[in-house]
Amino acid sequence: MGAHLRLVHDVAVTLTGWVRADFDVPAVLFGAATHDIGKILHPAELSGPGSLHEVAGYSLLLSQGIEEASARFARTHGSWDAADVTFEDLLVSLADKVWKGKRVPELEQRVTARLGGPAWETFLALDDELERIAAGADARLAFQAAYPTTG
Repeated sequence: MGAHLRLVHDVAVTLTGWVRADFDVPAVLFGAATHDIGKILHPAELSGPGSLHEVAGYSLLLSQGIEEASARFARTHGSWDAADVTFEDLLVSLADKVWKGKRVPELEQRVTARLGGPAWETFLALDDELERIAAGADARLAFQAAYPTTG
């Protein structure tokens, strides 16, 4: 899990460096680095599907004195389509997808809308950046595979 969190954080660093908007960069980086922390309590979700880790991670972070504004990413990273999602939540979700080369058009459209500017130009610029990031997915997947979660 540590390798995954590092990789998502590294992609979030790249994304936040590319975005030219006013947002909470440290919050995004913290969220990327901790978004799956609840998998400690739900280890079956390390290698399989599930969302129990989301609320569990949120509660775990709160119990350790992390403020709600930071802990929320553990809860929101899988629900990027919620009505109350913030731009920071979207960036954490996006980093959690694109690190492995996965593209999610609906998520990318939400990010495009929040970035502002002419929609088509903004989408093309985001698409170019995500393609550049996704091009490194094989190396990131190999790095993660070197640190198995079971075993």
